[in-house]
This record gives sequence, C-alpha cells and structure tokens, in this order.
Amino acid sequence: MNAQSLKAQLQSDLHDAMRARDKVRSSTLRMALTAVTTAEVAGDEARELTDDDVLKVLVKEAKKRRESSAAYRDAQRPELAAVEDAELVVLEAYLPAQLGDDELRAIVERAVAASGATGPADMGRVMKAAQGEVAGRAEGGRVAGVVRAVLAGR
Repeated sequence: MNAQSLKAQLQSDLHDAMRARDKVRSSTLRMALTAVTTAEVAGDEARELTDDDVLKVLVKEAKKRRESSAAYRDAQRPELAAVEDAELVVLEAYLPAQLGDDELRAIVERAVAASGATGPADMGRVMKAAQGEVAGRAEGGRVAGVVRAVLAGR
C-alpha cells in the first residue's frame, strides 16, 4: 500500500471494481466500507478511524466470512459457502500475511516470558501481551489455543 490511508485505498479499489463491473469485488468492498463507517459513528461521537482501526474492522469482517463459510458447508450449502469464500479472498488482499504456527508460538512464548505467567490463570495477561505483537496476523481463537498449549506445558 502507498501513502494513502487504508480507507481511501478501499474506496479507490471500489471505484475500480465498479468500473470493471466486478460484482463480487464491488459488493465486498462496499460491505467493508459500510462496516468501517459504522465503526466510525459507533460510540459517543463520530471519529475518523486510523489504519489500524480499519484493519481491525477488516479482520472482523474476514472472520465473519470464514465462520459463515464453515456454517454453510456444515449445512450442506456449498453454493452459499462459495460466495463467502469469494468475499474472503477479496478481504484477505487487505490483511497482513497470516502468521505461521511456529511464528505464532514464538510470539506467545515471548509474551509468557515477558508477563511472568506461570499457568492457565494468567491467560488474560498473556493474551493481551501476545495480541499486541500479533496485530491482526492471526485470529484471536488461534492465538488463545496456542496460549493454552504453552501455559499447559509450563
């Protein structure tokens, strides 16, 4: 991404997708921008979201697509799952590369050492420390699973 904000990039890409008559891409980007706008007006007063905040919204939207796709597959509705998967591909283009298992475990182990955690009761502290470094490169559930495994091994 260049110097323009992530939100501006989404808007620019939406215009390009509309010109190209790319229905999946335009509807997905339109939905993502709506989620960003909703986040901007949530709370007591409207505010402009930072790129980090916009990224959090996109991570949340991508997670919804993953969960919906899995639910549709479980319900024997592959055609609906395919729609969710196509939207997920569009969203993932804006997300940072996901961490591999080894990288994630190393981050969690550093967070455990830094927080002085001794067991499962310290999970909240470790999660907070790890999430700062993970920064959208792994879903919370995946991080929690690794934290549990590391703390159980101590």
